[in-house]
Amino acid sequence: MKIDEAKQPQGLRRRRVEQLLSATTFDRSINARIDTISRRLLGRSYETDPLVGSADIAEVFTASLDKFDCVTYIETVVALARASNVDDFTTWLRKIRYEEGRIQWKRRNHYITGWIRNGVSNGIVRPVLIPAVRTVSRERVLNVVPGIAAQRILVKCVPKAAVPGLTGHLQNGDLIFFVSTRRNLDVFHAGVLVREGNKISMRHASRSRGLVVEQELTQFLKANRMTGVIVLRPQEWTPGRTAFAIQGASLSTGQDDL
Repeated sequence: MKIDEAKQPQGLRRRRVEQLLSATTFDRSINARIDTISRRLLGRSYETDPLVGSADIAEVFTASLDKFDCVTYIETVVALARASNVDDFTTWLRKIRYEEGRIQWKRRNHYITGWIRNGVSNGIVRPVLIPAVRTVSRERVLNVVPGIAAQRILVKCVPKAAVPGLTGHLQNGDLIFFVSTRRNLDVFHAGVLVREGNKISMRHASRSRGLVVEQELTQFLKANRMTGVIVLRPQEWTPGRTAFAIQGASLSTGQDDL
């Protein structure tokens, strides 16, 4: 089924997008824009499976600013941080969410490893790898999304016990992904990091709290079982240009926190 790629996303409120973009007028870096936008979306509602589409139902491109799961929150924040106007925002959101930016359910980045691979190849993010910080690799067979063939992958991450050695290298606006201990899932949750001196917090759409919240990273690490973390750094971008160019896991699988 052919999809009209230029169609306005469902739920788009242009005035709200303009207001968010206006708030970043004096932010000189993508880190600062991500900080501003992610803060302004605090308190928005959490929604399980906010996207529309399945193996049997046609994909609908959506762009809500009122309700998120952990992945759509990150997608929205990063797309807004790269945009200079409303149309830029919808273009970036489509490119972040879908392989080759094509609005089809099978091209949605259902697993975060695919999401990361897509973002890296498009120059949107890059992995934060610190030689002095230990990493581990774990094999996973991803099979939790009905209608998507099982995928055997290798997930590389910083083990949970080694995260304290990584914190000194984290920056405002970095994205953090939490690698699942399950053998059939890569990532179970994600958020946006905020740094104030030595204090590192995370803004994320929390299922248990029902809202987009900010909490200390150490608190989340202590409360949740995980294999480790993957950190990505959004790449600088001059809004208004159009060009285009990650390694992989899906957060739209209902595996959100906590």
